[in-house]
Amino acid sequence: MAQILDPLPPEQSGKILCCYVNATSKIQVARISNIPNWYFERVVFPGQRLVFEAPRKAQMEIHTGMMASAILSDKIPCDRLMLKEPSSYEFDTDLSAEKDPINTKPIVQSINTKTGDTTKPLQVAGLASVD
Repeated sequence: MAQILDPLPPEQSGKILCCYVNATSKIQVARISNIPNWYFERVVFPGQRLVFEAPRKAQMEIHTGMMASAILSDKIPCDRLMLKEPSSYEFDTDLSAEKDPINTKPIVQSINTKTGDTTKPLQVAGLASVD
């Protein structure tokens, strides 16, 4: 999900979609502080993926948390965190039903049933039927 809580300042152009993964076993704080008039700071738990929009020139600081403090452990240019552009096929909304492989089969398939009497009288071993 793109960053929507703190939208980029209107004077910023060239925004990019980025992803950072906390591959450590410690809680981290991801912060971008080199963009004027914009505040970005998020807690990233171990194994969590953070997806956000940022200006191309933004630089992410990673602060690794200890008991009562955090140390700056890395600075990463956001253009190195940029996600690849989706292909045009992923956003092609002009597909007709003939081209759509999902709609080629009916939703409910017919069930092969045998017509006729399928019930038989219950026979219990060792007991004679009473007529």
